[in-house]
Amino acid sequence: MRSVPVVVVFVLGVLCSLGVHYLLCYLQGLSSHHDMVLHKTFSPIPYDGSDKYNNIPAPIILAEKHDLQHSSSNIEALGTISAAIEMKKTGKLDKALKLFEHAFAIAPQNADVLNAYGEFIEETQSDIISADKMYFKALISYPDHGQALVNRQRTALVVEELDRDFLRKIDDKRDKVSRIPESDPALCKAKKESYFQHIYHTVGIEGNSMSLAQTRSIVETRMAVGGKSIAEHNEILGLDLALKYINNTLINRVGDITVHDILEIHKRVLGFADPLASGMFRRTQVFVGGHIPPTPSHIIPLMDEFIAWLNSDSALRMHPLLSSVRGSKPG
Repeated sequence: MRSVPVVVVFVLGVLCSLGVHYLLCYLQGLSSHHDMVLHKTFSPIPYDGSDKYNNIPAPIILAEKHDLQHSSSNIEALGTISAAIEMKKTGKLDKALKLFEHAFAIAPQNADVLNAYGEFIEETQSDIISADKMYFKALISYPDHGQALVNRQRTALVVEELDRDFLRKIDDKRDKVSRIPESDPALCKAKKESYFQHIYHTVGIEGNSMSLAQTRSIVETRMAVGGKSIAEHNEILGLDLALKYINNTLINRVGDITVHDILEIHKRVLGFADPLASGMFRRTQVFVGGHIPPTPSHIIPLMDEFIAWLNSDSALRMHPLLSSVRGSKPG
């Protein structure tokens, strides 16, 4: 008879355990549902349900786990910015700068962070150019950011005038050099040295470890440098060949450049380092860090568009430094 109560207690215990288990699962399901955060599509800051910058209804999406992590970085960055602003108000500029740098490091595309960091740079360091870059980046992330728009409109005029002044100084130096006779020994030496430096810095950007003296030696003697890879030698030789091609054939054809000319330059740049890929458009997709270059099918139309711009009146009237910068921007 004693066994009956024991069995009843055991059965009740099992039922209670199952009930508690299903209750916990249900509560966890509700919790995970509430943890889903509503975001405005492409918004750089967590969306709070209100549209502060326009009245156009935007589609709502649910953030997955990776979005939540991104959102947590934004929240931390915005909190850090608030602390930095308080530090600035109390005159602790060094601590404020470190906080701004930290916020920028964890949320480099957050428009609020970029705008606040730009304002700090402008007010405390009087660095208009760096501040303008921050406002510009903020508008790239969020074109409708009101304060960044106001700041950018103000600084853009100042930066534009600084650029014009800088270009005038370059033109003055160019004019001074052009008045020197071509036969002047000092000018010949300076042009030759500039040629070596151009090659040295160009291949150096791509990771070539050759020194300036080693670069000069390879170009002048075509002799190998001990301890350096064949690829590094070939990069220097290819660039030297491409520059000679430009100086001998294209220098007098400004405004009449063709796609074939670009491929001829490419053939010489890569002719030693990668002869099978030189002088032709790539046929496979490549990736450069977080940037995704155009697909192979888009390359030819984009190159035709680039050549049309390169030979256009607007490009020819543009300052050479500005046109070279615009022409080298990634697509």
